[in-house]
Amino acid sequence: MNHTLTSRQAADAGDELALAEKAAMRGIKRRYWTVIGLRIAILVFVLGGWELSARLQWIDPFFFSQPTLIVRQIADWLVDGTSQGPLWVQVMVTLEETCLGFLLGSVAGVIFGILLGRNKLLSDIFSIYIQIANSIPRVVLGSIFVIALGLGMASKVALAFVMVFFVVFGNAFQGVREADRYMIANAQILGASRRQVTTAVVIPSALSWILASLHVSFGFALVGAVVGEFLGSRQGIGLLISTAQGAFNASGVFAAMIVLAVVALAADYLLTRLEKRLLKWRPAAF
Repeated sequence: MNHTLTSRQAADAGDELALAEKAAMRGIKRRYWTVIGLRIAILVFVLGGWELSARLQWIDPFFFSQPTLIVRQIADWLVDGTSQGPLWVQVMVTLEETCLGFLLGSVAGVIFGILLGRNKLLSDIFSIYIQIANSIPRVVLGSIFVIALGLGMASKVALAFVMVFFVVFGNAFQGVREADRYMIANAQILGASRRQVTTAVVIPSALSWILASLHVSFGFALVGAVVGEFLGSRQGIGLLISTAQGAFNASGVFAAMIVLAVVALAADYLLTRLEKRLLKWRPAAF
């Protein structure tokens, strides 16, 4: 009899758990679609208000353009190309400069961040120089890079590199310093060498810090590449913005900004997928 009651209680508990899981899944889906709906509503409200304000002359379309003109500008670029050539060529040039600067800056930032984070002497020696270099507005270096490296890709990659390096370096350095001291001590007690401690304990501990910096640093790399193109280049989205500005074409400026936003969102999506793949062990955020 008691065995039968226990079985029924277990079955009832299982049913309640299944119902709770279904309710939780419905809640998650409901929240997801609520977020999507609100995002679309905000976008429609902003674009609709912008278009209406321009048509009613509450704002001057010459200076602020309007969504329909911006869409028309992008369509013209896609069909007829830009004054510098096809739109996809401009996007690829900027994307290539951004990716090169991002990769080089990220690798250098991670290496130096881990190196200085693990070596107190080197950290004390170079800290003052890093602070001085970090205090310089990095966008200002674009003019120097254009003068020194010319109008080609090198100057844009250099500026993107500088924009990325300090962001990744700071996170890598802090991630190493925040590594669990008890885990490091346990690894040392078990006979792990300094190199093994770094590769098996410190770097995995700092990985979440490093990956978090990549989301921000790609945007900085894109800014560096575009600013470099704006200062002087032969192709790229930055040159599109500069050309549109010189022609007082507000629609062209906004259209180029939208293209940049699409590139940045696509890159952020890919980085998010990479982060989830590398950090499967991390508990899901609430």
